[in-house]
Amino acid sequence: MWDAQDKPAKNEQPDGMTRLASAAETFIKQERWSRRWTNLLKLAVIAYIVFTLVMLGKQFAPSEDIAMSKTHTAIVNLNGAIMPDSLNSAEFFNPLLREAFRSEQSKAVVIRANSPGGSPVQSALINDEITRLKQKHNKPVYVVIEDICASGCYYIAVAADRIYANKGSIVGSIGVRMDSFGLTEMMEKLGIENRSMHAGDHKAFIDPFSPKDEAGRAFFKEHVLERTHQQFIKTVREGRGDRLKETENTFTGLVWLGDEATENGLIDALGDVGHVARSVVEEPNTRIYETEKSLMERLMGNIGAETAAQLTQYFSTLK
Repeated sequence: MWDAQDKPAKNEQPDGMTRLASAAETFIKQERWSRRWTNLLKLAVIAYIVFTLVMLGKQFAPSEDIAMSKTHTAIVNLNGAIMPDSLNSAEFFNPLLREAFRSEQSKAVVIRANSPGGSPVQSALINDEITRLKQKHNKPVYVVIEDICASGCYYIAVAADRIYANKGSIVGSIGVRMDSFGLTEMMEKLGIENRSMHAGDHKAFIDPFSPKDEAGRAFFKEHVLERTHQQFIKTVREGRGDRLKETENTFTGLVWLGDEATENGLIDALGDVGHVARSVVEEPNTRIYETEKSLMERLMGNIGAETAAQLTQYFSTLK
């Protein structure tokens, strides 16, 4: 006999249904927490962007000292290789120089140099413009070398009234070069044949896939490299005058550190931008003259620099 007491209650659910309801309730709670964390993350990102924009605005706002003073030491940065169509080309650099010289509030112009050199033509164009602006505005110009000022950078620097550097700065490299290479032996081993064509016996004298053209190379060295070198030497002698103490190594392309460069006359003294502004120009307030950047360029540059610094710090802790 089946006892009525053994019958399940009408409101009692089987164990499977209870577990299913519990799982559904847990899922709903997890979804709620997930949405909350997602919203919190979005708010954090927005807060970071707003904070970065505020800090960026403070960074590019005029300093209090400059705002209170009518005069300043104008600074123009020369950073990186000197090449056509770059920020260190005459096309972009010379307008900054003109603006710095033309300003009635600038007491002197300081070129902060940190460059390994580059195009001799662009360097000559910038050198000529510095010389012209000095005479036109009767305003002193100084070059302050940081890590390196070699080759084309030094070609530019000699146009200044005085050159300063750190004792560890690399200075000099008064020479001219053109890089090339040859792959003919490797091509022979690999069974590769050069089928290029040219009209003119020496048209391909620097072609890395053709045999070395000794006559063409000799002509190029004499009529281009050597002549450019002599133009460089002439510019250095005119710029440095009696301050330059020439030796057999001066124009060989060698470099010197700042402390020794003061002895051979490549530079005038040791000092940084702050020293030149305070003690030479006697105007500690400074203003950097640079190409206009959009807010997005400034923001992305600021975020990129900060990210790189944080990653460097993090990886250094893993060593």
